[in-house]
Amino acid sequence: MESRILANSVLVEDVDADPGLRPRSLKDYIGQDNVKERLGIFIKAAKDRNESLDHVLLYGPPGLGKTTLAGIIANELGVNIRVTSGPAIERPGDMAAILTNLSDKDVLFVDEIHRLSSTVEEVLYPAMEDFVLDIIIGKGPAARSLRLDLPKFTLIGATTRAGMLTSPLRDRFGVINRLNLYQPEDLMRIVLRSAEILKISVDIEAALEVARRSRGTPRIANRLLKRVRDYAQVKAQGRITTNVAAQALDMLEVDRIGLDEVDRKMILAMINKFGGGPVGLDTLAASIGEENVTIEDVYEPFLLQLGFISRTARGRIVMPLAYEHFGLSTQHQIRLDDIIEEE
Repeated sequence: MESRILANSVLVEDVDADPGLRPRSLKDYIGQDNVKERLGIFIKAAKDRNESLDHVLLYGPPGLGKTTLAGIIANELGVNIRVTSGPAIERPGDMAAILTNLSDKDVLFVDEIHRLSSTVEEVLYPAMEDFVLDIIIGKGPAARSLRLDLPKFTLIGATTRAGMLTSPLRDRFGVINRLNLYQPEDLMRIVLRSAEILKISVDIEAALEVARRSRGTPRIANRLLKRVRDYAQVKAQGRITTNVAAQALDMLEVDRIGLDEVDRKMILAMINKFGGGPVGLDTLAASIGEENVTIEDVYEPFLLQLGFISRTARGRIVMPLAYEHFGLSTQHQIRLDDIIEEE
């Protein structure tokens, strides 16, 4: 699962290529137009007032550019950015050390902010609201509280699970933006931009072919582009045409809407072994040899977004769109309406 080419998580090859592919300004950032417009206004207003930007929360599926956007915000503000992640900050002292080393108007970016421990969050509350840090010195009856002033900084938090944030932390963000999956046209522009940076010869229609199979995610689009480049280099003298792109992606077993071998295996197992469902998560996991958590967190989200499967109280069921995609008859399908009526 870790090496799956359509994985939303960051792979080693993504890290190697990211510095060159990440845009540095809102003007170069493709897609998410509503988010860009709002951030552009807030950034300009903060700069005109010579103040720090309000704390920003970015949430949405992985691979959509939350880290990139944080870097752009810092660059547009003309300040330094300090990057860390929720799991890396284990103790309140770690967060205190980071906060006291910030300069005025600096940006602190915390990825996976939903994974901060409750004790670390307690340090953040006064820091975000009043720009102060409360430190307890000593123990027992001799203990006393020391309040340190912090520079006016901007905290940018990124999360794929906004629902797991505690209310006190979420309420302290002044700017909250959701990043949505990309349309193929925007992904095509990203592929063309990446191809230009990486000096890859690619046709516009070929870039659109890669975009259509990228699950609405720029990270996956860039990853597929590099694999198609390898195929074109060996099989087509380095030029990526529509046919070359289609052949390369077929070889990678990524179909025309972005399903891979595991996705197809899961849906076909539900159809062929369980009549389209409903089927329980434990049973489905055992039938395809995957962990429950992997199915819920990795495979299901995209299939749910496509409308290929649905969750019900009795288990997962395959929807008509999936039957249509695979060219199968729905005569044995248990319809969602029937399940709801039975309940």
